[in-house]
Amino acid sequence: MVFEGLSDKLAAAFKKLRSKGKLTESDVKTAMREVRLALLEADVNYKVAKDFSNTLVEKCVGEKVMESLTPAQMVIKIVRDELTNLMGGEHTRLKTSSRIPTVVLMCGLQGSGKTTHSAKLAKKLKAEGHRPLLVACDIYRPAAIEQLKVVGAAADVPVFEMGTEKPEKIAVAAVKHARDYGHDYVILDTAGRLHIDDDLMAELTRITKAVEVNNILLVIDSMIGQDAVNVAKAFNDLLEIDGVILTKLDGDTRGGAALSVRAVTGKPIIYAGVGEKLDDLDEFHPDRMASRILGMGDMLSLIEKAEHELDEKQAEETAKRLAENKFDMNDLLQQFESIKKMGSIKSLMSMIPGMEQKLRNVDIDDRQMLRVEAIIKSMTKKERAKPDIINASRKRRIAAGAGVKVEDVNRLLQQYEQMKKMFKQMNSKGGKRRFGKGMGLPPGFGL
Repeated sequence: MVFEGLSDKLAAAFKKLRSKGKLTESDVKTAMREVRLALLEADVNYKVAKDFSNTLVEKCVGEKVMESLTPAQMVIKIVRDELTNLMGGEHTRLKTSSRIPTVVLMCGLQGSGKTTHSAKLAKKLKAEGHRPLLVACDIYRPAAIEQLKVVGAAADVPVFEMGTEKPEKIAVAAVKHARDYGHDYVILDTAGRLHIDDDLMAELTRITKAVEVNNILLVIDSMIGQDAVNVAKAFNDLLEIDGVILTKLDGDTRGGAALSVRAVTGKPIIYAGVGEKLDDLDEFHPDRMASRILGMGDMLSLIEKAEHELDEKQAEETAKRLAENKFDMNDLLQQFESIKKMGSIKSLMSMIPGMEQKLRNVDIDDRQMLRVEAIIKSMTKKERAKPDIINASRKRRIAAGAGVKVEDVNRLLQQYEQMKKMFKQMNSKGGKRRFGKGMGLPPGFGL
């Protein structure tokens, strides 16, 4: 998980501070030295790490401790605020044109994920109510146009292409097509190179002169570490980019690029790629990322995921059935399907404050959820509605249909009964529990 090593080392540094009732200047400097080393190990730019730790020492030593906080808590708050500032302070949105369409030029090195993230951005914009148009301006890479058509179809977004015509002519024609057919966003998927060269920059410059480009977004693979920052600086120096899309932030990356890009280039990270699916593109919020780095979770993003992916009406109906003690296996299946839309269980639970470090050494296999779904889908409609009728012979049939053992079926039925008892007790005490929203499964259920 991104920033895992950095989070562990920062937590260790702050643990030492918490053990002290009163902090001395020496304590603060020692802790900030550990912070700087942690940043360097996370592949943060050396100058950025040095300046950051110096700023922290200055603020922590001179800061008056708030009455409601311990000295250690005050230091952590300062670190969180400075991490937020380091990554840009506030979330940056795409610039919009005063007249349609708004043109977004996607650039980057070959293999950075431009084509896929062009489709991800298009899908995200469409979900927000826009009418994007994808444009194939990569005329060199074999099958690049076909790849854009495939991901465009998956995102349900049209693709404009003119074969191997010059990219700047394609861009001009695409903008005209967008105006004629009511597309309010044009996303230009341009060619990349294995390295930055004059031909690449000349072509991108010709496109920006041919059409009015409102956003130049640089797509960077965060897995390349410090090189990502060097690439960002080179593109920005030659092209004056507007923002960055940082990919693979869900992977085993040290995260240094996310902490260095803004400081080195002055340009914000606007989006973060957090998975392989076309839905896996998140807006980058520096304050939320700072909280996650410090193990404080990210409840706002979790709530937004729930609101975006889950059906409000369905949630209300499920909550009502729970209150009336009518919850059955159909409802349980619905909850699993809802959670699956939001991402992996581990990624969701890591957004809950305090959970990320607890999950660090826990192996949560999302395939287990698929097995539970298979068991429920192997039941008849009557069995789902009335699990009490499932006897030994029915269990054997269900297990065979789902490709699992009878013990797995028994375990699911036992957990289901425990859930019913739990909610019955809560209802009997007059407690209200909103089980809808797809967030109501007890921790570890079915896992």
